[in-house]
Amino acid sequence: MSNRPIGVFDSGLGGLTVLKEIKKILPNEDIVYFGDTARVPYGPRSKEAVKKYTFQAINFLMEKDVKAIVIACNTATARALSEAKEQYDIPIIGVIEAGARTAAYTTKNNIVGVIGTDGTIRSKAYEREIAKINKDIKIVDKACPLFVPIAEEGWANNEVAKLTAKIYLEELINKDIDCLVLGCTHYPILMRTIGETVGEKIILVNPAKETAKDLKKTMQEKNILNNTQRTQAKYEYYVSDIPDKFYVIAKEFIDQDIENVEKIEIQKY
Repeated sequence: MSNRPIGVFDSGLGGLTVLKEIKKILPNEDIVYFGDTARVPYGPRSKEAVKKYTFQAINFLMEKDVKAIVIACNTATARALSEAKEQYDIPIIGVIEAGARTAAYTTKNNIVGVIGTDGTIRSKAYEREIAKINKDIKIVDKACPLFVPIAEEGWANNEVAKLTAKIYLEELINKDIDCLVLGCTHYPILMRTIGETVGEKIILVNPAKETAKDLKKTMQEKNILNNTQRTQAKYEYYVSDIPDKFYVIAKEFIDQDIENVEKIEIQKY
């Protein structure tokens, strides 16, 4: 057993959708969250830049004495997870494997849609992970970079979001996909808009839920769950820029008021 916190980070606020699922399945666990809001989004960045940002975030969380880390960013998972696992001596999990596994077992006609940032789509990470389970599954992917700023701006369900979703997703609908992976942690915020756009016949896969389950399983195997009976866990929130905006948008992401957010100088890590 361990009462040390879990570390979670993302390029911005999207990782809060993963934090929300972790809180549901691991209510006793303290969590330290870092959102790299100064450098969001990671999608258009080079692989070298994303790796640098990822290691800086991990170094900051390690300073907080975390016992496990969730890379709650698809781009960072695709670009840096394997190197991070080799470099750090604590459990580190990403979000892609969980989403890929869910999609592979959800599809009925073996045609899976994947949407994500430019970096995630270019990496073909979901295609590789799904192929490990079923090589017969066809992947139809699409970069949807504007979904991130729309979510960060709090516009998830307005006309701008609806028009953007229609433009991005029309070609996927026409290719007979029967499930759609939300391959960016910001995208569950737009789930209603995306769902209305693609229709009821296409199942939306949110990797955040399965990632939380994977985290719990890993922590059980490592015997580092916090089994202490408590009334409320402790959550700490850090960002690299604009903490005032964090309060407003974060409430929509996790359906809960956040009392304190601290800005840090991530470059020094």
